Amino acid sequence: MSKYEQDGAEAQEIAKYLPYFPFKGIPRFYDIGGFLEKPEVFQQIIDIFAARYDDIGIDAVAGLDARGFILGPPIALALKKPFIMMRKKGKMPNSISSADYNVEYGKRSGMTVQRDKISKGDRVLIIDDLVATGGTLSSAISLVHMCGGTVVECACVVELKNFIDPPADSGLPSRTKLFKEMDINHVPVWGLISEDVLTVEAKLHEEYVDDGEEH
Repeated sequence: MSKYEQDGAEAQEIAKYLPYFPFKGIPRFYDIGGFLEKPEVFQQIIDIFAARYDDIGIDAVAGLDARGFILGPPIALALKKPFIMMRKKGKMPNSISSADYNVEYGKRSGMTVQRDKISKGDRVLIIDDLVATGGTLSSAISLVHMCGGTVVECACVVELKNFIDPPADSGLPSRTKLFKEMDINHVPVWGLISEDVLTVEAKLHEEYVDDGEEH
């Protein structure tokens, strides 16, 4: 693994370009659009992920619909590995599907992957923008296992640590509990930046409304 640590100096600098908005009923919805408009910051993120996974032996990079499609391909190119799309149901032919899953703002149908993209024994890196409850990642992990592959790690730009193992009386879903129930708690999850350093509140237009699809 590389020298880069969660919330390290590089992460703290990148966090300045990850503002939060009230969206989908969530007070702090983190928007990667902030760093996507800064090519040098976006490139730094790709370089950090490429450095982390350059020498651990992966066969493919899988990105999750939809923001994983933005982050995954440049990481795969930097590592010179194939990129695999994991999409919502009904979007790809010749695909298999995982079970439905829950996220922090609602329920989702299972993710899908095309049957011939992951072979038995393949070592797969899963990429997404953010991990909270772990529902989406758990669906992706299941797909890799269904194909006979191994998940080397799930990597995200942002990890919300308050969902890892919250107190029982908090009312928050537990990622640790979910992974144990699904027997995938051996799969490591890594985020470059946590909510501890994500302190930039977006400047909202006076006509801003929370128009997310789910509340």
